[in-house]
Amino acid sequence: MDNKSTSEVKPGNKSTHKLGFFGFFAITASMVMTVYEYPSFATSGFQLVFFLIIGGILWFLPVALCSAEMATVEGWESGGIYSWVGNTLGPRWGFSALFFQWFQITVGFVTMAFFILAALAYVFKVDALYDNPLVMFFGVAIIVWALTFTQLGGTKYTERISKIGFIGGIVLPVIILLIGLIVYFATGGVSQIKMTAETLIPNFTEVDTLVIFASFILGYMGVEASASHVNELKNPTKTYPSVMVVLTILTIVLDALGGLAIATTLSSKTLNGNLSYGVIEAFEAIFINHLGSKFGWLVLVVSILLALGVLAEISSWIVGPSRALFEAANDKILPPSFAKTNKHGVSVKTIVVQSIIVTIWDAVLCGSIALAGGSDSSVGYMTAIGLTVVIYLVGYVLFFLGYFVLILKKNNLKREFHVPGGKTFKLIVAAVGLFMTVATLIISFFPSSKLTSADNRIYQIVLVICFIISVIIPTLIYSNKSRWAS
Repeated sequence: MDNKSTSEVKPGNKSTHKLGFFGFFAITASMVMTVYEYPSFATSGFQLVFFLIIGGILWFLPVALCSAEMATVEGWESGGIYSWVGNTLGPRWGFSALFFQWFQITVGFVTMAFFILAALAYVFKVDALYDNPLVMFFGVAIIVWALTFTQLGGTKYTERISKIGFIGGIVLPVIILLIGLIVYFATGGVSQIKMTAETLIPNFTEVDTLVIFASFILGYMGVEASASHVNELKNPTKTYPSVMVVLTILTIVLDALGGLAIATTLSSKTLNGNLSYGVIEAFEAIFINHLGSKFGWLVLVVSILLALGVLAEISSWIVGPSRALFEAANDKILPPSFAKTNKHGVSVKTIVVQSIIVTIWDAVLCGSIALAGGSDSSVGYMTAIGLTVVIYLVGYVLFFLGYFVLILKKNNLKREFHVPGGKTFKLIVAAVGLFMTVATLIISFFPSSKLTSADNRIYQIVLVICFIISVIIPTLIYSNKSRWAS
């Protein structure tokens, strides 16, 4: 892969729709800002603030800054991480990075859908939607396939869904939650956690502290995935870096506030009982249990809004990394059929294959819930999170290594944005990001105190087996590219 290979490919040219600042911000924010992860954050108590700030500064910010620079390199405008790593480390590694970015979200879709089912379970009073593995399997499949077909119309629909989902499903519920929290404490509500200087700083000598930190890194993943839309921006050289900076700050603030709102209102026993249901339980604790049943309607409305927000997130992810796979098909790494698009510039085969893989993960993860007894979705939820983290982090290792090559060997390449501070500071930023990535990857395989010993065995077995398979697959695909390259 050379600088021209990706720039000559224009996967979305059949669509003339251009994204503005807010449209692109909404798509990117929907990939990163996730209300459904608040319960996982909340299990750390007041320490969640520390984890989010440290994770934001030492990992999220390096990823955002390095992404902004590589996305504006002349000739690397399309393809996202595939172009960045492919033009620095070589096409084999570029495809591997793309594959990991794409493959992890096929697992992540299941986690997101679990939350949607939990919200719908509350609205329609059907507990089976979050505690019956068979019902959950079919529920996830219906959600994913329905959203897949909505994305066949191209980016303009993704933008609309993302805007509505971001405002209605993320911003509005968080505002309601924070207002409710203020009223909760103003009317005598008691915090379930201690918020002191001593409880803010975690004990890093304990392995479980490090394991917990891995879930916070997941909360920041995905900021670079929207880079495949760079060539659709109205003013990419200014809009992309601006979105990255704003998103970094806003994500840290909202995740901290949302996590605290849940941690202060739910007991650890209630919270750990079912992580996919935790957000709804927090609204129940504030507006029904504390303020009175007259606010039951509000919790119902919020549950619907939360489901809408996660639906928007899934929609954004369906067309983000999958669009970059188009690039790989044009470079003959994937069969040519993956390069064919409909009139809206969407590779139908890619997103259909994607949904098939999600359905397989759906079966694996719901199966893990069944093996754990079937009454608690937390083991499936934690397994999905762990698997998403370890697969994605391998791609980030390649991402940072590629950035090192750009700075050390290809620093003369023209780009519109530079990480401020000069060459030395750039290398420090990338080194910090790489260290955090490798450390998080390693500790993700350790057992968590949030699961029983039996559940941890299921968690680790499924995690290790699926991780090994996931790492092998891109190598096998690339090794066989000659079959369709001619």
